[in-house]
Amino acid sequence: MEEKKAHESVRAVERALDILLAFKPGDKSLTVAELVTRVNLSRPTLYRLLNTLEQAGFLASSGEPQRFHLGSSIAQLAHVWLSDHRIAELAQPVLRELWEATSETVALFVPDDTYRLCVAELESNQPLSFRRGIGYREKLVRGASGRTILSQMRLTPETVQRYLVDPEQDVTALMSDFERIRARGFGTSQHELIEGAVAVAAPFFNGANQVAGSLCIFGPSVRVTEARVEQFGELLKRASKDLSRLLGQQSA
Repeated sequence: MEEKKAHESVRAVERALDILLAFKPGDKSLTVAELVTRVNLSRPTLYRLLNTLEQAGFLASSGEPQRFHLGSSIAQLAHVWLSDHRIAELAQPVLRELWEATSETVALFVPDDTYRLCVAELESNQPLSFRRGIGYREKLVRGASGRTILSQMRLTPETVQRYLVDPEQDVTALMSDFERIRARGFGTSQHELIEGAVAVAAPFFNGANQVAGSLCIFGPSVRVTEARVEQFGELLKRASKDLSRLLGQQSA
């Protein structure tokens, strides 16, 4: 009986988290009907959990029909999370300069074990654009922004194994890509995670001269031609030097 109650409690938490994660960038509020299409819950269960989340401040509601939006408790957690990622604040002028120079989406990623985490982003205002969103998490080995970080960690073919998504991945080709990134000072990827998207990324460093993350520019292949890739690469290298100095790096 106790085990059954514990299982039901865990399941209730999982369902509540599913509701919160149903909110996506651009969702100012959602109706119950919209939430039903995003979470696999019956309406009675959904209403019960919405009421619990609202009482705890994770959601708030208004209007008729009732619309739910993220509440003050979410803002409190976001504040705590961001306080541990002050690098995002320091990087804002650097990101803004890149954004103004390219008119494309620019983002900042930091390593999180075998993943990379987006902690700052300025979205392109062009009709056709790509974005990842703050909080986006992906394996370091996937995409230019992740492999650019890995390239500065001086991994051996043996130590790189823990970062692989596919154990059958060609490690030799991956190590060669790391060498190219180090030689050029920036990495690229095309159509890898999003069809039609091109990413260009450069690493930045902390005061101990250790890689602290990467700066990245995203754009559609129709605009981000080979010539612009080179241009973006040079802009990113300068920007990464500026950010590295802000983080205390004394020399390249």
